[in-house]
Amino acid sequence: MTYLTVWHYLVILIVLLLFILVVIIALQNANKKLRFSMIFSAFISLVLVGAFAMMALDKYTKKVKVTSLKNKRILSLEKIQYSGIVKNIGKYTVGRVELEIKLVNKGHVTGNVKGGNFYNPSGFGDFFATATQKKKSKPQTLLMTFVIAKNLKAGQAKSFKVTMPYPGYFRSTADFTRVFAH
Repeated sequence: MTYLTVWHYLVILIVLLLFILVVIIALQNANKKLRFSMIFSAFISLVLVGAFAMMALDKYTKKVKVTSLKNKRILSLEKIQYSGIVKNIGKYTVGRVELEIKLVNKGHVTGNVKGGNFYNPSGFGDFFATATQKKKSKPQTLLMTFVIAKNLKAGQAKSFKVTMPYPGYFRSTADFTRVFAH
């Protein structure tokens, strides 16, 4: 669940007041044909403004930081485990914190250069591919998102541990992480 701050409620109030003002102005208009179009266009534009304002407020009021991020490969299971600590550094409660991990295979760095490393047929060809042909396809990028904390109060820290598959054919892998607070 996402938490609304005082600023979120203020944006909702301003958008509602603007909509009421536009409705009053539209109802006072002498041309009855324009009333509906004025109200409808105001509704659409104010919903868009409100949605963008809410997203901007979420970005600037809900701040988290991941520290002590470590990874450890589990070779017997072909998995990789990430652990660390997530801390709410903002002034407001965060409803959900997500960690996005992207693994990119860089086989060409180790000298393992083959056409399959760079070109992976997909799209139209996959529609007609058989099950055995699909199994031969080796994706070079793996992207997963995990919920690492829920209901994180201001200043609170929480440790986390997530596990994801690590393909055995990956060599010299680069990993990228991003954190999202909702």
